[in-house]
Amino acid sequence: MPMTDHPASLSLANIEPFSCPAVMIASPASGQGKTTFTAALARLYRNKGLSVKVFKCGPDFLDPMIHEQACGNPVDVVDTWMTTDDYTRFMLAEAAACHDVLIVEAAMGLFDGDSSPAALARQLGLPIWTVINARAMAQSFGALAYGLKHYQPDTPLAGVIAGQVGGDYHVELLRESLPEDIPLVGAIPRDSAMVLPERHLGLVQASELATTLDQQLDNAAALLESRGFGALPPDVTFTLPECDSVEPLLNGCRIAIARDDAFAFIYAANLRTLKALGAELQIFSPVAGDRLPECDAVWLPGGYPELHMTALAENCALVADLEAHVAAGRQLYAECGGMLYLLESLTDQHGATGMMAGLLPGSATLQERLVNLGLEALDLPEGELRGHSFHYSTMTTPMTPWQHTRRQRARYGSDTGEAVYRKGSIQASYHHAYFASAPHAAATLFMASDLTKPMKHALDQASETV
Repeated sequence: MPMTDHPASLSLANIEPFSCPAVMIASPASGQGKTTFTAALARLYRNKGLSVKVFKCGPDFLDPMIHEQACGNPVDVVDTWMTTDDYTRFMLAEAAACHDVLIVEAAMGLFDGDSSPAALARQLGLPIWTVINARAMAQSFGALAYGLKHYQPDTPLAGVIAGQVGGDYHVELLRESLPEDIPLVGAIPRDSAMVLPERHLGLVQASELATTLDQQLDNAAALLESRGFGALPPDVTFTLPECDSVEPLLNGCRIAIARDDAFAFIYAANLRTLKALGAELQIFSPVAGDRLPECDAVWLPGGYPELHMTALAENCALVADLEAHVAAGRQLYAECGGMLYLLESLTDQHGATGMMAGLLPGSATLQERLVNLGLEALDLPEGELRGHSFHYSTMTTPMTPWQHTRRQRARYGSDTGEAVYRKGSIQASYHHAYFASAPHAAATLFMASDLTKPMKHALDQASETV
């Protein structure tokens, strides 16, 4: 069965289940080495001639870039809440039909968050291999592994990987510490091949590492192979759920999408959703000096505008194009870094200030610490558009929010999330939306306001026929 561009758009309940070797790579905490191990394992399988599909738990843009480079296939995120249960099952089942092995990298710690990796593994029937940094650790390694397996009932922990090990004696101590029902899958020595460069939002983007990343991935894969890795995980059976169809509400709509090192935070599912809605996608690069393509709507995704302030400030022609686009009443949707670009100025972590597009009043400043992180939803008449927030900047603006997102988990007694601003045909927020969670709601982000009534009529008609 070929991969489809349609996000849960087909009724496929009668198709037979698909089986495929699959595993979740998890850790007791962030910083244990699971991302590098996942990428190295994906490259190792790929180098053996296998078709590999990698998924990433929870909201993430940077790790999937590395994994896509490692496996050679698009990488999707999965989550028990943000990506919805049915669409998550749809993606895994579809991938199992098309690939030789599936790898799901967990986020943070195995049990962290309301939508924890452990819960997802139980939901999907995925065995778990957990990477534990064993540096400066001996018998306590076994205690930690035991706790991960038994902290919650039915956690499918199938084995552990020891990272940052010393010599053979160290590995033997770790192996002896494990309970009989938790095997040691393998051990990884301390090696520079297993370390990827980072910055304030996480890993450095794959595109910025150029040819060095491929060589590092090959070196890491060779290291794993030399340590006895390479055996496939067990088969897992995935069943396609029956999913609602997506109405082509954006037929004939041309959407210009900024995509380069400054605007790179784009979920693969978002592009598939827009195509399923009937949109024609046109990619352009503000950093490279591109003008705005002829279009009906614009999407400025998140990314690192603070690292490219000079190039963005020099692209005056694009600013003029965006001003004309908005003056004509055409939609402009901006997320996080895309919103910062629309402000009057942006100040980076070192105090340098750059002039931005000036389509929205206000300014933003990068902070040394994370300002906001969490799952949240934007409630629209057409549906609950789920997503997340993750940013290091603070913003000052005289604009009054049109509304606020709603946090999945209330904090300090309030579930109020990020501000959502509207100015003319511009809608902007720190909120990163996952379009496949509510495709019809996502369509409204790119439709002129006078088209929302016909869209509502189309949705009403569709619901009457179900």
